[in-house]
Amino acid sequence: MAFYQPQQAAHQPNPDFFVEHVDAPQPPQMGTREAAKMIARQRQEIIAGELSRLAADEYLEDIMNHMRHMEDETLPDANLIDMQREIQWYMRPYLIDFLIEAHAAFALLPETLFLTVNLLDRYCSRRVVYKQHYQLVGCAALLIAAKYGDKKDRVPQIHELNNMCCGLYDAGMFAQMEMHVLNTLEWNIGHPTVDFFSQLLIAEEQDKVEVEHMASYICEIALYHRDFVSTKPSVMARSSLALARAILGEPEVNDGEWDHVENLTLLTLSRHLHQPSVALARKYSSPHHLCVSKKLAAFMAHQASIARAQSGPPSPPSEPAKQADIYSTPQKGHGAVQGVADGYMTPPITPDGSGYANGPKEQYYPVAPRCPVTPSPQPHHVVYQQQHLQQRYAAYPHDPMGQMV
Repeated sequence: MAFYQPQQAAHQPNPDFFVEHVDAPQPPQMGTREAAKMIARQRQEIIAGELSRLAADEYLEDIMNHMRHMEDETLPDANLIDMQREIQWYMRPYLIDFLIEAHAAFALLPETLFLTVNLLDRYCSRRVVYKQHYQLVGCAALLIAAKYGDKKDRVPQIHELNNMCCGLYDAGMFAQMEMHVLNTLEWNIGHPTVDFFSQLLIAEEQDKVEVEHMASYICEIALYHRDFVSTKPSVMARSSLALARAILGEPEVNDGEWDHVENLTLLTLSRHLHQPSVALARKYSSPHHLCVSKKLAAFMAHQASIARAQSGPPSPPSEPAKQADIYSTPQKGHGAVQGVADGYMTPPITPDGSGYANGPKEQYYPVAPRCPVTPSPQPHHVVYQQQHLQQRYAAYPHDPMGQMV
């Protein structure tokens, strides 16, 4: 920093003014030993990267065979989930919305979301889950997936998940459910997610970043629907990339013949793009994701206009018929839930059934509770009888919260 000083002759200093000089901070000098260590570390990283690349090329076939084996071993069974007495498919979109918002709030890796849903579905394929614990199972799956593949500082804390759940559960219930999910799955957590296969195909075909984001958007849309619960991630990755290229007008990749399952998956995916979740569309409308949700909406509107032009003027229906799609979440933007900005949207898991109307489940939609962002902790504590639970669930595969004292 220097103060202003009038021009003076070089041989006549002005005693009324002074000049303060502040030198810029100099970086600490590195000794010879530290510099040698840094250079050696950089060389080791270069050598390790080259060895990893050579090993990957050599063992790529074995790696892919193992991944395809794990793909079959860790695939959920939608038919077994159909046998759940209390969990219904119309509840799934609410829980997936909650998991997507929690996943974005903690800035977790993309594969963590797909692993979370895989753990959730695998658990629901093996255990009977009560509706009041459906969200608890989802939180436990998110905790396990984050601990498995994410950075330690980004793993959600139990009190943070409890705040997102509006204080529905005690802290001990999260730890108990997490352990029960691990024991049920026999600690077999590893699963080749759709993001893994998508990255392989993108690197091989050298697709654009926009195609990558559009394919991710399509894969997350598929998480809401029963049709794709038992679909292999490799098939889902190939189908979503092909559909993303078609939507964005990119050239089609000719990588061999498609079998019946892949063609059916591609066709089914295209039928579920017209009404995505509001929360998911908002996530992919950001510039970080290149606004692919808006581009998909524009594409679907253009296709609808072409279909109307080809079919001619529609004939008026005799009776107005409206059939809701219970596998998607457009209804969350209507009715009492519209405009709810505080708190997180939670699935309809009210234990006493106060959020349900009278009548068949297919004719109404439950309303998510409105709660503050940071609810006050519950004063009561729940004590579990571990021995009684073990004896009970050894014979009946229920979730661990079936009996509470």
